[in-house]
Amino acid sequence: MLSITELYAYYGNIEALHGVSLEVGGDEIVALIGSNGAGKTTLLTSISGLVTHKGGIVYNGESIEKKSPRHIAHAGLLHVPEGRHVFPGLTVRQNLEVGSVAWRGIKSANVEPDVENVFRFFPRLKEREKQYAWSLSGGEQQMLAIGRAIMGRPKLLLLDEPSMGLAPKIIDELFQRILEINASGVPILLVEQNALLAMEVSQRVYIMEGGNVILSGDSKDMIHDVRVREAYLGKMKAK
Repeated sequence: MLSITELYAYYGNIEALHGVSLEVGGDEIVALIGSNGAGKTTLLTSISGLVTHKGGIVYNGESIEKKSPRHIAHAGLLHVPEGRHVFPGLTVRQNLEVGSVAWRGIKSANVEPDVENVFRFFPRLKEREKQYAWSLSGGEQQMLAIGRAIMGRPKLLLLDEPSMGLAPKIIDELFQRILEINASGVPILLVEQNALLAMEVSQRVYIMEGGNVILSGDSKDMIHDVRVREAYLGKMKAK
């Protein structure tokens, strides 16, 4: 579904990614882990066309490295950024409707099946359908941000730090929904600060440091790798 080859990214004259290569299959959750500043978010924003870059990015059989963010989103590659970025002055339903209008050009009168699909994944949003987004908890706002992307009928989701700032109970609920979204046929490239959680829910993992991929492999193997455990898992016990 996604193939990246020798990707370089730039902020002005500063090179932030140094020839990154990775792949995401059509039914996978692939995790990206690494320390702060490793280049994980830069990789996602490069894929989305938001950062100056060069190299090969092939999505669903199409080369997109020179495509606009609008073209990329309309093609079904949807990005849920770090920090949620919901519209606080709009209701839950209005936030969802923005997703369809922005990504698929669908008028609000025609979005009911998609709204109901979001509510199927996130029943809590149904309960808060008429509430303004600013009144939601952090976990609910994260659900809304993901739900808004689902309104675009994604063929691939990029999720950036979905657990950040959330309580453990909410994280468990959120990641159960993420697994269900993947099981419905949506592959996911996941950036996640909780390395153990990222490897537990994914099939494969790439580890980034300093704008490079330094290690990759099957998650079930990497979670027991001594180098990975010492660097990223500390004393946490793998399940």
